[in-house]
Amino acid sequence: MRLIAALIFVGLAACTQAQSVDPPDAPQPMASFDAARESTANWDESSNLADLVRPHDLSFAANDRQASTPTQGASREDSHGRRSSNESVDANGNPIPLEHQQPQRILGFMPNFRSVSAGAAPHPPGWKYNFKIATRQATDYSSFIFLGLTSLTAKAIDEHPSLGKGAGGLWAYTWRGFVDKTDGTYISAWFLPSLLHEDTRFYALGNERSIPIRALYVISRQGVTRTYGGRQTPNIAGLGGKVLTQLVSRTYYPTGATSFSVLATKFGYSAMRDVGFTSIREFYPDIAAHYVKKHREKMARLAAQTDAAAHEQ
Repeated sequence: MRLIAALIFVGLAACTQAQSVDPPDAPQPMASFDAARESTANWDESSNLADLVRPHDLSFAANDRQASTPTQGASREDSHGRRSSNESVDANGNPIPLEHQQPQRILGFMPNFRSVSAGAAPHPPGWKYNFKIATRQATDYSSFIFLGLTSLTAKAIDEHPSLGKGAGGLWAYTWRGFVDKTDGTYISAWFLPSLLHEDTRFYALGNERSIPIRALYVISRQGVTRTYGGRQTPNIAGLGGKVLTQLVSRTYYPTGATSFSVLATKFGYSAMRDVGFTSIREFYPDIAAHYVKKHREKMARLAAQTDAAAHEQ
């Protein structure tokens, strides 16, 4: 029955796949920028702790705007000087530097649909939008690749001997892993955030802060998140989702795998995985921007050398 319930969630995804899903950090119309500014106005600027664990609105100087180059999918100003509406911009309409932009996929395959670029005006959360993002996360091809790897690993180390050996044992691990993944995604990214009005997307801090501060910020996201209004709040949806996922798993795992110690260990691994992936989300734009800029500089030098050689001939 739990597998059927998980498949029902995936079936509902078919209703949303035909509709486009706005990326969390996609540029929004100016009305959305105004709404984002109104929501961030509620943040407590006087709290030192909040200052440590939340991203700030970023403003960029004119020379930074000129030096920054739009990433894939962005476009420059047209012949009339108007900026394209699909360019990555912050809440004030300024272009977001390359090193602050969160890609939709990390390394071309790792889904990053629930991250917001530093300073960006995010899409307003809600039941419908959260469901779309959760569905996109749960049904992404990379999720099934990781599912296969984790199932093979669990079977190889014989994590639950009662699940059996051979092809039957692999199937037993795989469908349970699929239900774990699907339940966890929909509970933590859709149901609880929508019910509690918590925005559990990852808001990147950006390289305006030191590495230790950013590392502490990443760790803090396990226990702290934002409300829909932009205030800091305990991450009840995120932590509660992990707990509920483990409790639900007791109904379809064998008796030996449902003890408190086993579930607590699985909860701890889940939290550590989140910290690891969130660290990648925070620091990946810096690394990617570094190599992109190096590549552009190399191409510019080669172009200059080619032009110089052409002029000499």
